[in-house]
Amino acid sequence: MPESETESILPNRYRSVFRENLFRGQVVLVTGAGSGLGRCTAHELASLGASVALVGRSEEKLRSVAAELAEDHAGAAGHGTHKTYVCDIRDEQQVKQTIAQVLAELGRIDGLFNCAGGQFPAKLENISLNGWDAVVRNNLHGTFLMSRECYKQWMQENGGAIVNMLADIWGGMPGMGHSGAARAGVWNFTETAACEWGHSGVRVNAVAPGWIASAGMDSYNEEYQALLRTLKQKVPLQRFGTESELASAAVFLLSEASAFINGTVIRVDGGVPNARHSWPLPEADRTVEYNGFARYQPPRGLQD
Repeated sequence: MPESETESILPNRYRSVFRENLFRGQVVLVTGAGSGLGRCTAHELASLGASVALVGRSEEKLRSVAAELAEDHAGAAGHGTHKTYVCDIRDEQQVKQTIAQVLAELGRIDGLFNCAGGQFPAKLENISLNGWDAVVRNNLHGTFLMSRECYKQWMQENGGAIVNMLADIWGGMPGMGHSGAARAGVWNFTETAACEWGHSGVRVNAVAPGWIASAGMDSYNEEYQALLRTLKQKVPLQRFGTESELASAAVFLLSEASAFINGTVIRVDGGVPNARHSWPLPEADRTVEYNGFARYQPPRGLQD
């Protein structure tokens, strides 16, 4: 079928930069798949032929994304199977059972994107132990548990690729010290696992988003959203990133093109860590963004 006819039938089909059917026959598990960056990445993987295991805590959100995938990619060549799995990644037993269920139903796990996470803005002195523990368990412990079980139950004997989620933690993370500490732990875990598991044909890498205009930003209070609206002025590219720009980095690291990339972090931040107080950033007039996700909606809180 001509491309123009396919697009008319599938108006919401993801416009990926990667080749068609890149992940055909493969199963990729995405945590946090019910919204934001996880949802976007699931759409890109599905557009490339992957069968996607959608993992998250909200069955309603997961079913909504699964319905989107069915609508956007039904009838497309290489279209895979997409199943939902409700799981609290902080719970060891739930993680073990979920990985076993994915393998029983989909037969394999070629890739894992540890996208799930969460945090809230707070000064260190105002973070309770429960608040600290909740963020660390979600961002660090959950990443470890999902990675370990994918490795032990499948990848140790079959190889695979794991991509973890970091953040712009370079030089500290004032205002979100709990998340910064957890993401720094994920960074070290990524490098350690890359060494320990490489002999099994398992690559472990990470993506580190800066200020990505994702739906998760709408969960912050108005005071913090007002701060967020000023941040693009601190980016050398003078804009926020899109969900697609983060997803494409994760998809690259999951793909065969990164077969000799292991223990690496790809920054997706517009160059924020390279900005210096001694160098005023001129207004950008030629920066170009990439957005391949037809269903993408920028967060309401970033609108001036």
